[in-house]
Amino acid sequence: MDVSKESSGSSHDDFISSSGMHDMEKQTKNVDGMADEVDDDSPFEMVRTAVSNKDSPELPCLTFRSWVLGIGFCAALSFVNQFYWFRENSIILGGFVVQLISFPLGYLMALLLPKRTFNTFGWSWSLNPGPFNIKEHVIVSIFAGASVGTAYGIDVVTIKRMWYKSGLGFGPSVLFILTSQIMGYSFAGFSRKFLVYPASMIWPASLISVTLFRTFHEVQSIGGGRFTRSQIFWICFIGSFAWYFIPGVIFPALGFLSILCFAAPGNIIANQLGDAFNGVGMLNFSLDWSYISSAYTQSPIAIPWVYACNVFVGFVIIMWVATPIGYYTNTWDTQLMPMYSASVYTTNGSVFDIHQVMTNNGMLDVEKYSSYGPLRLTFAFAMTYGLGFAGLVNLISYIALNHGPSIMEQMRQARTLNEDVHMRLMRVYKEVPHWWYGVTFVITFALSIVTCEVYNLMPWYWVIVATVIPLVFTVPIGIIQAISNQQPGLNVITEFIIGYARAGDPIANVTFKVYGYITMAQALALVSDQKLGHYMKIPPRDLFIAQLVGTIIAAFVQLGVAFWLMDTVANICTPEGFPFTCIQANTFFSASVIWGLVGPERMFGTSSPYHPILYLFILGALLPVPFWLWKQKFPTSWIRHVHTPLLFIASGFMPPAPSHVYTNWFIGCFFFNYLWHKYRNAQWNRYAFALSAGLDSGLAISGIVTYFAFMNVKMPDWWGYNTHHCPLAAHGMSSYEQPV
Repeated sequence: MDVSKESSGSSHDDFISSSGMHDMEKQTKNVDGMADEVDDDSPFEMVRTAVSNKDSPELPCLTFRSWVLGIGFCAALSFVNQFYWFRENSIILGGFVVQLISFPLGYLMALLLPKRTFNTFGWSWSLNPGPFNIKEHVIVSIFAGASVGTAYGIDVVTIKRMWYKSGLGFGPSVLFILTSQIMGYSFAGFSRKFLVYPASMIWPASLISVTLFRTFHEVQSIGGGRFTRSQIFWICFIGSFAWYFIPGVIFPALGFLSILCFAAPGNIIANQLGDAFNGVGMLNFSLDWSYISSAYTQSPIAIPWVYACNVFVGFVIIMWVATPIGYYTNTWDTQLMPMYSASVYTTNGSVFDIHQVMTNNGMLDVEKYSSYGPLRLTFAFAMTYGLGFAGLVNLISYIALNHGPSIMEQMRQARTLNEDVHMRLMRVYKEVPHWWYGVTFVITFALSIVTCEVYNLMPWYWVIVATVIPLVFTVPIGIIQAISNQQPGLNVITEFIIGYARAGDPIANVTFKVYGYITMAQALALVSDQKLGHYMKIPPRDLFIAQLVGTIIAAFVQLGVAFWLMDTVANICTPEGFPFTCIQANTFFSASVIWGLVGPERMFGTSSPYHPILYLFILGALLPVPFWLWKQKFPTSWIRHVHTPLLFIASGFMPPAPSHVYTNWFIGCFFFNYLWHKYRNAQWNRYAFALSAGLDSGLAISGIVTYFAFMNVKMPDWWGYNTHHCPLAAHGMSSYEQPV
């Protein structure tokens, strides 16, 4: 599966705030009786705790400082995150980095910039309107928020050029990226009445950001040390920057310390169990922070210990138990292939060559496919799709059992409760007119049809069908996310629809998925930002401008980085191009072959050996039931800490993630979020996010510096420079002859 983009469930980060959800359900039962008591505040305790019920409308928001910092961070994070997206060790710099770094920079600008007032076309403005305030800080983060995730459409641009050998060109790619990213704005705007304005639409993840912003700008009595957060950030930044020269340039083997392969280098079973690239990563450790805090796991500091245990248990069951059993019992003849890979194969275990079964116009040639042979997957890769179905149904079942009453109650309250204090305070500001969102939709929808038709991505009528999906699902799924903090993914639904409707057309398949799935995901990301702005009293029009400008800048920068790397890196997207192996794009390509070129009927129909995995949705539906029943009878039991959707998280990333990342991430969680959090809690509260942001930022900048500094330097070929110390894992068990 393709990182979070292919995951049917929600990211483990979605559970950061869910510890308060059960308390919130209790609160909603008596919320009507509390309404009078908390007339000047939110009727929900978790909101009252995090969000101020006061506002200072005179504070400037969209200032010269916020424009400079917002655009700067947006461009910088777009570059860094897209750069690392192509690498084997992908990382993501997220919103916490922006919050931490922009704070001292804003104060520095307030200290140094002249306070002179300018008049431009009757508009009075200043480079320095006063102290750097919390609203400027928030708008900077919203600017940069558009750059945290790479645009989904870049996957399509990359595989079309690198695998299907039919480049789209920069101009058409810009249109494709912008239309798929910006169309979500219209759905976000039209759903404000249901997802932003009601007090019952809490969006728990936004409360974390609110708390962090207020921690910076309000006096807090948090002890724990003599260093400031900024000092800890820069200490960790410098240390991480310097250290990455060792595993990143001089001694890359430190990223893959496989005990099993070192102990038995000539044994294929030890290689398969110990390797991180083609095996399951048992006893494979890393001293490279990019494999501890990776794009697949995020920082080990960003998830509570209990939830980390859920994720790791799911990983162990799937990768260390189910996968070896399936492989060594030769299920689906999987021993002809490596144990773990996102590639697609033929029935004899060789890599599937799509050009042997395609017509000149990029469609499947059925006769050639029949002659060449059916498509085959590794056991681990096939199981990720079955577990994807199970994970989606499990999430719905889990939400219905654990949050169903709360969702229904809050939907009722959204219609009946009076405005809370936050909505009343927001009345001071001019709202974004509906016609702004209407014009946005008309322009992007029209350009989407033109782009898809002119550049042969898919027929125009499928653009209409793809647009209907987010139109129907944005509000109901948004309600689920606003209350339970979990977002069921629509990627499986979109793949099935277009896979059956246009079997044999891989580019149409992935294009439909972009417009059908990502438009809704983008809309809900924007709604989440709107709720953050609602809590922080950001003028809605300023918020709209920041989101739109940030998205446009991110699209151009990310696409520019993608084209630059594809033009300049030798052997990019191949093993010879290490570390630019494009493992995320490779998984996306394989998905396009499975769902698009070959199609779901041939891959998962009744005549396919993979048909039984579709029935894993039954497991997904039933799995939460016994845990829920046990919690009803024994509410204080340890079973209350079991969150079944988290058990499926790892399967959404495996492949393409190197299989040892979860082990090393879990070790990091143990040290940071169990030992440090438990025994030095005050220090953890003060420094945890600063430490995480410093380590991530230092690594990211060091990786870019080392790339440019050593791009023309040939390093000595020695044992420590080789990252593949389990070479036998690349072979299939049946096709490898063990030396005597």
